[in-house]
Amino acid sequence: APSPTSRHFTLNFTLTNLPYTADLEAPSSRKFLSTVKVLNHYIDPLFKNSSISSVYTGCKVMRFRSGKNRDDTGVDAVCSYKNNISLARFDREKMYHELSSMTNGVTTLGHYSLEKNSLYVNG
Repeated sequence: APSPTSRHFTLNFTLTNLPYTADLEAPSSRKFLSTVKVLNHYIDPLFKNSSISSVYTGCKVMRFRSGKNRDDTGVDAVCSYKNNISLARFDREKMYHELSSMTNGVTTLGHYSLEKNSLYVNG
């Protein structure tokens, strides 16, 4: 039997209590690396407690971007899962609703505050 292939989806959201600074643009900066580490600590458990937990393989923060306000930082991540028969197809709407409820209606992610309308899941 062929081995399951990895599939990806993007995850985007905005943190309203993380001021955007230039060092968040540099993937090798201490601020970038420490922020990624903290975000992974909050993002991983969400997926591990979701309907795709059995096939979820991880998320990687790709970049931070300036939000609408100075104090906002947008987050762009790529998440992966093993594509196998048990998962009929990735349902981004279902995933969005699960993440929405696990973040208190897209308001909190750990100690971060989320911009209510900023969560996007794109299969």
